[in-house]
Amino acid sequence: MKKRNEIAAEDTWKLEDMLESDEAWEELFARTKEAVKGFGQWKGRLGESADQLCRCLQFDDERSRDLEVLYVYARMRSDQDTGCQKYQEMFGRAQSLSYEAAERSSYLIPEILELPEEKLEAFMQSDNGIRHFKRVLEQIIQKKPHTLSGEMEELLAQSFEATQGASRIFNMFNNADVKFPTISDENGDAVTITHGNFIALMESSDRRVRENAFFGLYQVYRQYQNTIAAIFSANVKQAVYYGKVKKYPSSRAYYLAENEVPERVYDNLVSAVRSRLPLLHRYVKIRREALGLDEIHMYDLYVPMVEGVNRSYSFEEAKAIVKEGLAPLGEAYRAVLQEGFDSRWIDVYENEGKRSGAYSWGAYGTHPYVLLNYHGTLDHVFTLAHEMGHAIHSYYSDRNQPYTYAGYKIFVAEVASTCNEALLIRHLMEKTRDPKEKKYLINHFLESFRGTLFRQTMFAEFEAMVHRKAEAGETLTASELCRIYHELNVDYFGPEMVVDDEIDYEWERIPHFYTPFYVYQYATGFSAAVAISSRILKGEPGALEGYQRFLSSGCTMPPIELLKLAGVDMSSSRPVEDALDVFGELLDEFQSQDSEKTSIGK
Repeated sequence: MKKRNEIAAEDTWKLEDMLESDEAWEELFARTKEAVKGFGQWKGRLGESADQLCRCLQFDDERSRDLEVLYVYARMRSDQDTGCQKYQEMFGRAQSLSYEAAERSSYLIPEILELPEEKLEAFMQSDNGIRHFKRVLEQIIQKKPHTLSGEMEELLAQSFEATQGASRIFNMFNNADVKFPTISDENGDAVTITHGNFIALMESSDRRVRENAFFGLYQVYRQYQNTIAAIFSANVKQAVYYGKVKKYPSSRAYYLAENEVPERVYDNLVSAVRSRLPLLHRYVKIRREALGLDEIHMYDLYVPMVEGVNRSYSFEEAKAIVKEGLAPLGEAYRAVLQEGFDSRWIDVYENEGKRSGAYSWGAYGTHPYVLLNYHGTLDHVFTLAHEMGHAIHSYYSDRNQPYTYAGYKIFVAEVASTCNEALLIRHLMEKTRDPKEKKYLINHFLESFRGTLFRQTMFAEFEAMVHRKAEAGETLTASELCRIYHELNVDYFGPEMVVDDEIDYEWERIPHFYTPFYVYQYATGFSAAVAISSRILKGEPGALEGYQRFLSSGCTMPPIELLKLAGVDMSSSRPVEDALDVFGELLDEFQSQDSEKTSIGK
């Protein structure tokens, strides 16, 4: 494992495009710390005139932009080496300043809501620029039943920093402190399990390797089950507390309302997937038979079902494959993609202490960035396509919307990324003339459904269940969390699967559980993306233009309405059901391919 300073500069992201140096960050921090004190000048005065209200909202936007740069830069520097104390400290200061700003501005929404409706409506007719904030004010009015008094909102804002400990502790444990054992690979060479290489090990054609990787990783989490249960429970209690204080019927209602998503969307997803679990059970049986196994275990889920096709891709090859696969999105889109490749938007390889996984992020006013831990598998080629989908969504949104409306809601965040994956897999399936490779690619697409639509929905069920238990006053012990998680795995994977006890600890390693009610959006986003990509590939009139409008619209309307621009209505369960139909068709196609069973599972 290389240290950060051993990674070639061209394989790292160029954060200097955001801020030229740490010294520039310090200068911006000092200016912003002084500037946030200015929120006090409008306290108690927002009802005096339209000008006062407009200037305050503009000031809030300006401070938010500066705080975003401070927060994102420090976090991304910390993520590239989580063991670096300097950037941990900078990120902590950025968080603290954000909480201070939230506290100082906490009077804004209560004071706006105290204005008589006719007065606020009269303000909105002014020609002083306040019309720019029309949607912002409409969203504030919608939250009136859940807004406390100014004094109470200020007190609540003061609590934010004190309640973020669980997430920070988990991040440090999972990325900087936890260590996994060393096992022998296919060639007998020693390899230490890491977050970055775990899936690659689970894809090994040598069953001994993937079994050892599986037990090696989860036995570590088993040792820390009580500690992580306490951390996770604290995070759930925090979510329950804020939902209750904000007068929502549940923590789920609170978090979905923040994204303007009706709760029925969540319920429709779970209901639709639950009703089609026999498809996943069929997939498990097909997998067992394809691998030539007497019984199939959880550690047999990632290895390709087709032998002799698995290969490694250099990062240069991955970029070329992704660019070719996204041709249906047009030359303008591919030009932005190439700009990202050429201009160091991407931090490519794993290094010691680097945050696990992958993401796209950035701050308004500069290009987006992508963090990878690239290991050359086909899955990592798709991860590149996925994260660049996020990045280019942000690129279009930032360049077509002012700061106020550029930040799209999380609900739609996974659509562009997953649409890229769907286009890429269809391209590769159409391109190949090798029946075995075709079957291998179908296997990969099936895995996308299993890992995203089914698995993330299972995560969503787990999350909803444990939050309900916390709301009922029940204690979330490690044994109870493991029991719930085990039973869900039994339900989802069906009678063919041997549900190993070690999988009971998988909930311990899912970082998105610390952003409550986030994971379901992977599944809804996947369903929407399958629908959008199908429309584009079929050449449906207006499909590409509608998708481009969606990418460029930021948060100018609720996310359900935004997706309608791209021809998808997520207020119904139809997109999820249609996606599950595609999964069934892929199972049929996989079984119809004329190739012998492999022996790679033995």
